[in-house]
Amino acid sequence: MPTATDPHTLLGAALAPANRIDPYPHYRGLREYGPLQLPEVSLTVFSSFADCDAVLRHPASASDRFKSSIAQRQIAAGEAPRPFGLAGLVDRRRAPAFLFLDPPDHTRLRTLVAKAFVPKVINELAPGITALVDSLLDKIEQQGRFDAVADLAYPLAVGVICKLLGVPVEDEPQFGRASSLLGQTVDPFIAATGAVPEGFEQRIEAGKWLRRYFAELIERRRREPSDDLISALIAVEETGDQLTEEEIISTCNLLLIAGHESTVSLIAHAVLAMLRHPEQWAALAADPGRVPKVIEEALRYDAPAQLLGRIAGEDMVIGETAVPKGDTMILLLAAAHRDPAANERPDEFDPDRKVCRHLAFGRGTHFCLGAPLVRLEASVALSAVASRFPAARLGGEPRYKPNVTLRGLAELPVTV
Repeated sequence: MPTATDPHTLLGAALAPANRIDPYPHYRGLREYGPLQLPEVSLTVFSSFADCDAVLRHPASASDRFKSSIAQRQIAAGEAPRPFGLAGLVDRRRAPAFLFLDPPDHTRLRTLVAKAFVPKVINELAPGITALVDSLLDKIEQQGRFDAVADLAYPLAVGVICKLLGVPVEDEPQFGRASSLLGQTVDPFIAATGAVPEGFEQRIEAGKWLRRYFAELIERRRREPSDDLISALIAVEETGDQLTEEEIISTCNLLLIAGHESTVSLIAHAVLAMLRHPEQWAALAADPGRVPKVIEEALRYDAPAQLLGRIAGEDMVIGETAVPKGDTMILLLAAAHRDPAANERPDEFDPDRKVCRHLAFGRGTHFCLGAPLVRLEASVALSAVASRFPAARLGGEPRYKPNVTLRGLAELPVTV
């Protein structure tokens, strides 16, 4: 348990790469410290469930990073605001994804995209997801061991999102590499320190490659529509309004990165938690109907998105904390989910808990559109792998990616 009480030290420890394996003692330290404010960088950090929930519900919580005091100071100084968030998506020369927009722009874009993301589309993916999982498990059965990331979660997530978007299967490896790079760009180092992290330019280049690729794919779909989401986004319309090419590109980038990373992280972390609690693995193997409870507990216990960012659109009061207009607010969801005021025995993995409160998919107007798809993929994969391999056990130590926000496993060896 960290003993430091200096807020800079507490925040630095929680975000440090060395603590990626188990950041939770440091999150607990931050939560017990209370809301953390760094006026010199216009930053407020919340870590309790009540505070994070209140920020997400507050009508003045903004998602447009250009409303932040840091961005406004850079603009006033004649500088271009540094990128923040998914690479290339927050740029006034282009259309940002609706994740980084506020009403009315957010309402317009989300309404249009939602028309092409209805439950019928998700339900029609179920047979293909089941077939893909079965084929992956067939290969695993022959090997006698597998990596829960490389052999199950990753190929499933990338395969499904590429199928959904209409990306040719031969392009999937390039998409995986680009998505992994871009997954690191949502980390809050720029907002917290003002410094550009190492390797940031490489991630920006990955974002540019994705934009070029999607532009070419959109052009092909305009000529030859197909039964995929890109074709649907081209065709979608509401009262005469349509998505522009830049809006479609930004939306596809968002769905690729957020959907891929969230699904991989959820499946891998659920496998790890159950294998560390063998009775839970055995219970799911015996009763696949338990899988919804396993998924919700995994979302709480090891959230795929460990934190979210918002901007104070006006002076706000959250709990007893006054937040000045323009402050960047970092919501440490991973800390909030283990708040004993929200969940009993928060550090225990227990799918049978009576109350499981989490904010893994956000809340309010920005609640994750892809949540049903993530849950569907995880449901099929987890119930199938436990049923097929009831005697599975950990085959070695897990290895983590360097990501802070989209914290996830890079490798998880399992013996079947």
